[in-house]
Amino acid sequence: MDNEKLELIKEKIGKSKVAMMTTVDENNDLVSRPMYTQDINDFGFFFFTNEFSDKINEVEAHKSINLAYSDHDQNTYVSISGDATLIHDQAKIQALWNPILEAWFPEGLKDPKLALLKVIPVTAAYWDGSANKMVQLFKAAKAMITGEEFDSGEHDVVEF
Repeated sequence: MDNEKLELIKEKIGKSKVAMMTTVDENNDLVSRPMYTQDINDFGFFFFTNEFSDKINEVEAHKSINLAYSDHDQNTYVSISGDATLIHDQAKIQALWNPILEAWFPEGLKDPKLALLKVIPVTAAYWDGSANKMVQLFKAAKAMITGEEFDSGEHDVVEF
């Protein structure tokens, strides 16, 4: 994975730790749910998951998923398309473990349903309108008065 591109996407995600993860269910409908990002590194994005959940059945049938991050305060949004894989790397699980996770995995690190979902990004799109709200309001008013298109900030698509 290209470290420079990954660092750019990590910067755009910023402090947003919760992604809306979208999978495809057995009826080919899109299903989204919030997932807490445990780690982002050269190997992918990592999320703790219940190995026996519908989400894993969906990933096993359609590995392509989407992760959507938003930071409304910074007016920054990131959409990542990638391939998801269930992993049982005990060293990685232990390294990322936090006791708060016992709310979902009561048996802790020995919970039989505990696993990691790894997402390897394929593409990432971002929209960064992080100028302060007064600047954004001024740009919107200027666009309305002049008839020019509103400049909402930086937008790009990154291929991994």
